[in-house]
Amino acid sequence: VQLVESGGGLVQAGDSLSLSCAASGRVFESYAVGWFRQAPGKEREFVSSISRSGSDTYFADSVKGRFTISRDNAKNMVYLQMNALKTEDTAIYFCAAGILPVKTARQYSFWGQGTQVTVSS
Repeated sequence: VQLVESGGGLVQAGDSLSLSCAASGRVFESYAVGWFRQAPGKEREFVSSISRSGSDTYFADSVKGRFTISRDNAKNMVYLQMNALKTEDTAIYFCAAGILPVKTARQYSFWGQGTQVTVSS
């Protein structure tokens, strides 16, 4: 599975941004997908994940209530809608595919190249 993120950019605090993760391959629906982010000088951290069917979603406490995740298996796409953005959301955002929608990065086998999100005050 190859993953390509898009939708990053520069926004102001309080704004919204929608990230997309496009996947190649006919077995995309066999994988759970997670979003992770990495800020300069910090470790990669879990943001959100979604099960293979899309019926189960998970969020980090820091984004709960502000971010939503969804997927369209017919289009091989996963989306991360980010609302009420904060400066601390600034990071490179990565999507990843794995067997289960867990919070541990090493459990994901496939990764995209990342997209930069910058939130200014």
